[in-house]
This record gives sequence, structure tokens and C-alpha cells, in this order.
Amino acid sequence: MTITRRAMLACTAGFAAATPFAAMTQGMPAIHVLKDPNCGCCSAWIDILRKDGFTVTTESSYGTLLVRHKLENGILQKMTSCHTGEIEGYMIEGHVPPADIRRLLVERPDAVGLAVPGMPFGSPGMGPEDAREAYDVFLIRQDGSTEIFSRYEAT
Repeated sequence: MTITRRAMLACTAGFAAATPFAAMTQGMPAIHVLKDPNCGCCSAWIDILRKDGFTVTTESSYGTLLVRHKLENGILQKMTSCHTGEIEGYMIEGHVPPADIRRLLVERPDAVGLAVPGMPFGSPGMGPEDAREAYDVFLIRQDGSTEIFSRYEAT
């Protein structure tokens, strides 16, 4: 079988036309999450991210290894929670809502990442949002300072 120049050009044009659509089906960039394998709220947060279009990979980590990973990557002790994610060079600590992760990736601040300290009730993966307690999502700057990135009022 001989491939003609016309067939080769048609194939190349078809591939080039389909490439943007293939990229659209890829969804959000992958987020890699370190978590205790026995933690149900971590798994619930991961399910929420997946339903929101994120590709999520996970890695089991325990106790001091997980804490050391957080500290070595700029997560302040006062900002820690139960799991830690990494996406496009940013750290995501705790039950950060998917909308805030998306905003971070659009705005691209010079920062370590985002954190929801502790495990506030009603944050993603921590119970129903319609009965949530108030909580803040913090931006952790490279110099260790923090500022409120988003605020969620009690419902």
C-alpha cells in the first residue's frame, strides 16, 4: 500500500484539528495527594476533586513522614491539616475547595500554596456544606507569611 501525499496531508490536518479537543478532555492538571490510607475525610476530599474534574493520584504516608513532608515544602505548622496535595508547583494543605484551587492556578501568585488548617466541619470532605462552620482558606507566601485567600461563612 502506498500513501499518497494528499492522504498524508489529510491525516496531518485531521490530527491537528483534533488536538485542541483532546486537550479539553484532559481536565484539570493532576494533583498528587499524600494522605493516611485510613483517613475517610481525605478520601472524601479526593472524591470531591475528581467529581470536579481534577485528575488525582494518591500516596500513602504516615505520621512523622507526612508531617516532615509538609514542613519541608513550606507548610507552616499552624497551617497543617490531615492531607497534603501538590499541583503545578503549589502545595494544597487540607480541605481546600476545588474552586480555590482553580483560582490559584489562574492567578498564579508567588506562593507556597493554599491551606485550610485543621478540619473545619462543612469544608469539602468534612460533612454537609449546608451546616458548615465558618472557615478561611489561607494563601501561604514564600516568606512564610499568610493571608486570607477565601472566606466561607457559617451556614
